[in-house]
Amino acid sequence: MIKVSAGLMMFRWTTRGSLEVLLGHPGGPLYANKDDGHWGIPKGHVEPHETVLAAAFREFAEETGLTPAVDTLLPLGTIIERSGKVVHAWAFQGDCDTCLPVNSNLFAMEWPRRSGKTQLFPEIDRLAFFDTHTARQKIEQVQRQFIWRLETMLSGKANRPIA
Repeated sequence: MIKVSAGLMMFRWTTRGSLEVLLGHPGGPLYANKDDGHWGIPKGHVEPHETVLAAAFREFAEETGLTPAVDTLLPLGTIIERSGKVVHAWAFQGDCDTCLPVNSNLFAMEWPRRSGKTQLFPEIDRLAFFDTHTARQKIEQVQRQFIWRLETMLSGKANRPIA
């Protein structure tokens, strides 16, 4: 069975007209000291009873604690991760305060390894806006396609900051 995930990429324009995208850093001890190449868009699995788009909105809210107010969605298409998982994504213009603590859902894992103890960790422990050049360094390699696709779609639009 093919695993399917869906997510949303928030973007904003700076006052200088530069494009920035919001990325999340995975929580938990396995990613505590990892940075470049490990960030990603808020995304997750599609439940059997929901549409891919509904899953994207649910996962964004669960992983960021934010409810996106969306006027327009830009389809970013799909990518296939190394594991074979298919990821669908959309972009939307928005803004948030990344200085506030992230209110992400939690996952359980045995930690320390082979200890028999289960601990809870946030799926995303940090959110940050990055200019697209930096975002391509931070994001998982296969997800870079989402940034390129967004830039291509917006290249014909005026670079206007959010009011």
